Amino acid sequence: MPAIKVGVREFREQIARFLESNTPVAVTRRGETLGIYVPTPRKSVQTADGTEIRAAATRLAELLSDVDEEEFVADFKQLCRAGKAPAR
Repeated sequence: MPAIKVGVREFREQIARFLESNTPVAVTRRGETLGIYVPTPRKSVQTADGTEIRAAATRLAELLSDVDEEEFVADFKQLCRAGKAPAR
């Protein structure tokens, strides 16, 4: 299932809708992806257990399956050298 892309402001303003959705959401700022919200399957119990966390990790792995790790690391290092890495 492909992620939908939304800006930070839209994500913040409509977070309740995204939290209720089953679709992953890529949160962007000025066209750059800041992070991805990957929802877990909903249950009646309000706490996350190991099964839900593993399911979310599996879905995240599926989303990242076409990402080349070497290219990703090289891009990150280049951004760091340029001083444009996002602050933590």
